[in-house]
Amino acid sequence: MLNLFLLQAQDATQTTGASGAAPVSGSALTDMAHNLGPVAIAVLLLLLIGSLQSWAIILGKWSSLRRAGTQSRRFLRAFQKAERLQDIAAVSEQFKPSPLVQVFEETYDEYRHQTDSTGEVRSFKALERTAQTASSEALSALETRMTWLATIGAVAPFVGLFGTIMGIVDAFHGLGTSGGATLRAVAPGISEALITTAAGLLVAVPAVMGYNQMTARLRELGARMDDFSRELLNAIEDIHVSPAAPTDDYARTREREMPRGLHR
Repeated sequence: MLNLFLLQAQDATQTTGASGAAPVSGSALTDMAHNLGPVAIAVLLLLLIGSLQSWAIILGKWSSLRRAGTQSRRFLRAFQKAERLQDIAAVSEQFKPSPLVQVFEETYDEYRHQTDSTGEVRSFKALERTAQTASSEALSALETRMTWLATIGAVAPFVGLFGTIMGIVDAFHGLGTSGGATLRAVAPGISEALITTAAGLLVAVPAVMGYNQMTARLRELGARMDDFSRELLNAIEDIHVSPAAPTDDYARTREREMPRGLHR
């Protein structure tokens, strides 16, 4: 009896091996890729383009922000050690990647324009507006292409979801045309759905992480530019305004956060 049972099990195994699925040649991903439909291929191409663009933005921004941060620290040390504004103006080109240089140069140009004729600053408010405008322009230049990174991070999952839906539609279509609920009928559609879903996540996650990290670095640089603008204006005010006798309402109300001894 036992021998008969073993013979039947052996026959069943041989029959399954002959009529069932053959051993998979190559990796499972390669086999699934060969069964992809035109919609899934189009979705994957779009995600590939988005991934390449997002990585190009991430690497480029990381390099530019790193240079900007390094040069900003060096420029700030040089500014704090200088005795005259002219000394900073003479060496500012060495720290050009720093956004602080743009703030200093535009503010210093306005300062020279006001002091050329009389030697005195006519309007500290104009200097403050110039510094604010320069900070805004420098920050806007650093933020270029960041919207693309945010867009890719937000849209990529939905592009992958579109491929998922179309893969499920293909699975149900194969189930209807085969006339039976078999794995062979639904496998191509399900594989398309899984591949496009995974691809959408692989594109979106680095883009979102990169956007968040770059945004934090940009906020840090923006705060550093605001602090430098106040320090520069305080230095100019310290040159032209006597603490004992303020010359206008702006000088009376302005805080002396970091008194300096710069000379014209």
